[in-house]
Amino acid sequence: MKKNIRLAIAQINCTVGDLEGNCRKMHEYLHRAKGMGADIVSFPELAVTGYPPEDLLLKTGFVDANLDALKKLAKSVNDIVAVVGFVNKKGKDIYNAGSVIYKGEIKGIYHKIFLPNYGVFDEKRYFKAGTEEQVFKIGDIIFGVTVCEDIWHKDGPVARQASMGAKLIININSSPYYAGRIREREEVVRDQAKANGVVISYVNLVGGQDELIFDGQSMIADSSGKIIGRAEPFKEDLFFMDVDIPTGETETLKKAVAVSDEFSSKAKMALLRRDAKPLEKVAEIYNALVLGLKDYVTKNGFSKVVIGLSGGVDSALVAALASDALGKENVMGVFMPTRYSSARSEADARLTASNLGIKFIVIPMDPLFKLYLMALESHFSGLGRDTTEENLQARIRGNMLMALSNKFNWMVLATGNKSEMSTGYATLYGDMAGGFAAIKDVFKTLVYKLAKYRNSLGMVIPESVITKEPTAELKPDQKDSDTLPPYSLLDEILKAYIEKDKTLDEIIEDGFDSQTVKKVVDMVDKSEYKRRQAPPGIKITPKAFGKDRRMPIINKYK
Repeated sequence: MKKNIRLAIAQINCTVGDLEGNCRKMHEYLHRAKGMGADIVSFPELAVTGYPPEDLLLKTGFVDANLDALKKLAKSVNDIVAVVGFVNKKGKDIYNAGSVIYKGEIKGIYHKIFLPNYGVFDEKRYFKAGTEEQVFKIGDIIFGVTVCEDIWHKDGPVARQASMGAKLIININSSPYYAGRIREREEVVRDQAKANGVVISYVNLVGGQDELIFDGQSMIADSSGKIIGRAEPFKEDLFFMDVDIPTGETETLKKAVAVSDEFSSKAKMALLRRDAKPLEKVAEIYNALVLGLKDYVTKNGFSKVVIGLSGGVDSALVAALASDALGKENVMGVFMPTRYSSARSEADARLTASNLGIKFIVIPMDPLFKLYLMALESHFSGLGRDTTEENLQARIRGNMLMALSNKFNWMVLATGNKSEMSTGYATLYGDMAGGFAAIKDVFKTLVYKLAKYRNSLGMVIPESVITKEPTAELKPDQKDSDTLPPYSLLDEILKAYIEKDKTLDEIIEDGFDSQTVKKVVDMVDKSEYKRRQAPPGIKITPKAFGKDRRMPIINKYK
């Protein structure tokens, strides 16, 4: 026998530490879900605290406050079952947990069993692993609750809960984004649903938290392993679906934790069928960058940003992202020409600003550059010009942007890409200055693809910006290719060395020129100290600098 149950997935944007705000949002979504006749509504992993709370978890007051917030939220849960992620506490131990709430009471708690401790995850630093699978019942319907990583293990909690009679698994997640991650998640959900003959309701967090993006893209799979519904990507969503769930056997029902003794079908209004399809890769990345930029700026209390608009493709892309994320009225573009800046660069910068509708400011650098050279003249006597003078110009620009930031409370967006950050082709306290580096994890070849994608939505980045040869314009006739291999070649070597952790010899064996590989690897290794001083940026690859790749600065291994 089967019964029809209405599931609601509350894909919400939580803020770390905003216990009151997160619970207020959950209360709103609870009310909406109940109004649509949902029987169960699920919220993301650690929805009360936001994810990841990191060392806030070492503060006992924070953990206790999260427990108080959950109890207060529970009182507002009426005739609907809510599954809510929070931090549980037993003695001195804390747990990444999911609570099952009904009619003002916390009916049961599940502790996450598999704690990820790789990549950006560091959960074993804080949490004790759960040891007990359990299942819950609403009348004669048995369901299990699992937390994020638990679903990735073939013979893990999902399989064991299914053996205990569960026909529905509610998996609550805060699964960070990188390009293509949704396809990996869908494969796992499909496989687990089919292998265990269960319906899986997979809810994921959405929003930006420091370097991390949570893309949402929650889903429901039926017991045959088919994805039967998806929530929206990169935005909050309350997603509903009616599913038929087999009722439990008498013996298995006896062993389940009772949430409600009865399951009574409610009068439900009809649902409109909707299924948000995954985006194409470049569109997916663009949307991730927009969301990450918006949340980093606004959650840190800023509303406006300022960008050094050089006339190049990197700064043009960042300006487009910022305009889409924050509104054109909140983006300031500053062109800061030196004696080496071309008329074409100024024209391209002006046209970019005009196309985007953002404010455009010009602050000439040459008068200040002359003063710096005069001040240093006696100290540099007898020494020829080199990268010192080039970097001076970049650092003057950095000073100007930070001055505007201080005066007007505009956050400075650095415009360096991953190719530059990898090789150290960037100036400390110059073009690396800023509060946030939106494209820090975007290789140069991808920058061009993103620029073309944005233009497909409406032409904003001039074609001349995309087609001209990249240059820093800090000395006569300078080109990026004077220092770096062509970006199409460079990025492939960087992906192999940084993201795949291949050795120099392995990369050469892949068919790359040995001298070029040695040069690139040497640049990467020597630039770790620079990267540590760069602003945080949005993670969009499987291995980003910072939380993902943690190399020692002092390092003699070659």
